Amino acid sequence: MGSAELLLIAGILMMGLAIYLTMSTLLGSRPDAQALQWANADEPVKSTSPVINFSRPLVHQLTLKYAQRIKNERYRKNVANKLLTSGLSRELNVDEFIGLQILWGLAFPVVMTIMNYTLEIGFPLPVCLLIGLGGFMFPHMHANAAKKKRYTSVIADLPFFIDLMALSTAAGLDFIGALQRINEKAEGSVLGEELGLVLRDIKLGSSRGDALKALSQRLDIAEITSFVNVVVDADATGSSIVTVLKDQSQQMRLERFVRAEKAGAKASQMILIPMMVFTIPAVFLTVFGPVALQFMFGGK
Repeated sequence: MGSAELLLIAGILMMGLAIYLTMSTLLGSRPDAQALQWANADEPVKSTSPVINFSRPLVHQLTLKYAQRIKNERYRKNVANKLLTSGLSRELNVDEFIGLQILWGLAFPVVMTIMNYTLEIGFPLPVCLLIGLGGFMFPHMHANAAKKKRYTSVIADLPFFIDLMALSTAAGLDFIGALQRINEKAEGSVLGEELGLVLRDIKLGSSRGDALKALSQRLDIAEITSFVNVVVDADATGSSIVTVLKDQSQQMRLERFVRAEKAGAKASQMILIPMMVFTIPAVFLTVFGPVALQFMFGGK
């Protein structure tokens, strides 16, 4: 019996084992299905990623129980912080995040490899490994993209929001009233939603400082952290909140101008790459091409 026959038999056995485990998981009792709990006791919202929406039932049925057995506190804490700062804590929790990694990083490549050997598809094994690596990193990439999108939205809205807070407090509203006014006018923006969560925390009994610090932890943006620290210090020292907000507005606009200058300088540097790759060689061919031909062929 040759090696090809042995691989075929091994592939068929592995396929049968995979089918058995899958069916036993789908049809068996799942006492741990209720172990997935959410901080707000609500069902998860629909994800912006169709891959996650498609994968959620498979994760609950196939890989969630294995994800719950991973007890590395440091890794779970890092995942929880990533979900919090990317705004995905209502879409996913830590167990689902790890379950997605197991599903797309391990289970899917294994099934592809088995199918490759049993059906003799001829799919290269390194490609399966690359797909597994990409599947394992997919939840991290989704969270990083969501965090970057939130950062862009918050940085664009922050100076305008601080201006509105300064004007509202100068007109006679207190800080909480200014937040409520902005929250009413800022529907659909990331910063408006986060300020709404600040108001909710304050209504539930948190102090203003604690609610703002929670805002800083959720966004994990240096500008927001600086703004929160200034407001908390103003509360502690009794400084005028109107003056503090005006100073912060000017500082935010100056920082945005500096970021625009850096982006412009970076763009001017990046444009050198296509010039060196495409433009300069074409210029050299145009200028020195005839000279080279005349030198090679002696003017004939």
